[in-house]
Amino acid sequence: MSREHLKEKLTDEQYRVVCLNGTEPPFQNEFWNHKSPGVYLDIISGKPLFLSTHKFEAHCGWPSFYQPVDAEEIVEVVDTTHGMTRTEVRSKTGDAHLGHVFPDGPAPTGLRYCINSASLRFVPVEELESEGLGELKSHFEK
Repeated sequence: MSREHLKEKLTDEQYRVVCLNGTEPPFQNEFWNHKSPGVYLDIISGKPLFLSTHKFEAHCGWPSFYQPVDAEEIVEVVDTTHGMTRTEVRSKTGDAHLGHVFPDGPAPTGLRYCINSASLRFVPVEELESEGLGELKSHFEK
């Protein structure tokens, strides 16, 4: 998608985060304390990125996950902005800036994907079939 099309499709905050590598404020974003079961999609491509079953409370103010749905859909980039060296994560298909990954998460991966809500669209588990994501329902069955 062109930058012009994305500017029309996304809110100003979504565009700032996903296209301009922005960060939304902690504890003031849509999914930081979201607890409903479902799937978080890339706001640009619509590809599944994270499951609510892999979400955990990291007390950082952003939604945090210990693993992605498909590691192939996550691209890691060295980020040396703000006087730090971090690992930025982007979506492969949409090339959206998602956030960063840190090595301080829980088992089984020990990773914390700290993700901007503005880069995500949430689909509740009961809507997975109608959204064409029925194959992911098995992740929510007991």
